Amino acid sequence: MRSTLQCDDILGPLDEVERYHAPKRLYLEGDAALLQRTVRVAVVGSRDASALGLRRARRISTELARERIVVVSGLARGVDHAAHTAAIEAGGRTIAVIGTPLDRVYPPEHAELQAEFARAHLVVSQFGPKDETGRWSFPERNRTMALLSHATVIVEAGDSSGTLHQAWEALRLGRPTFFMRSLLEDTTLAWPRKLLDHGAQPLASVQDVLDEVPFVEVAAVGLDAF
Repeated sequence: MRSTLQCDDILGPLDEVERYHAPKRLYLEGDAALLQRTVRVAVVGSRDASALGLRRARRISTELARERIVVVSGLARGVDHAAHTAAIEAGGRTIAVIGTPLDRVYPPEHAELQAEFARAHLVVSQFGPKDETGRWSFPERNRTMALLSHATVIVEAGDSSGTLHQAWEALRLGRPTFFMRSLLEDTTLAWPRKLLDHGAQPLASVQDVLDEVPFVEVAAVGLDAF
């Protein structure tokens, strides 16, 4: 089922900081209750993730799903794909926030996956059927994903990765923002220490996320969404 709503209709009244980058409307296909009665954690990262990064994305998403937290990601290759599929395999729910209108698919090989999410989970876009999109639309998508999520976890990313748009936006919104602790040891990356200096947290275990999200207040009333 498709619907078009304003962010306020889904999230309640937005404050001034939230509204700054919020899209005027959201186009939904699937179970819209997943945006209203659950805790949502974004698990995102590089399209060209390493084997270790993919394993970590799967482990994090599996553990979150077992805690009845909805895993949010962007339906891209790499970390996003691993996060979505691991959540489903663990019996959880997932939301795909995409950078194209609902009637288009990127990457093309994820058409079947997007259709599955539209049937049994949720697909969200800020782009209408006639809207033009391009490379610029994916950083915008990431900002929207930060708004829709209670926390963001960066699994793996390079210094020029679009994923970092989401990290900075999550921090601007005051959302808990995490990255894998091991990334601090990578001397080729500048962004982990920059994020750390601005309030992001290195992730030692999924419990770090659970300690920060409003589990009792939000998820306790949304268990029937699973």
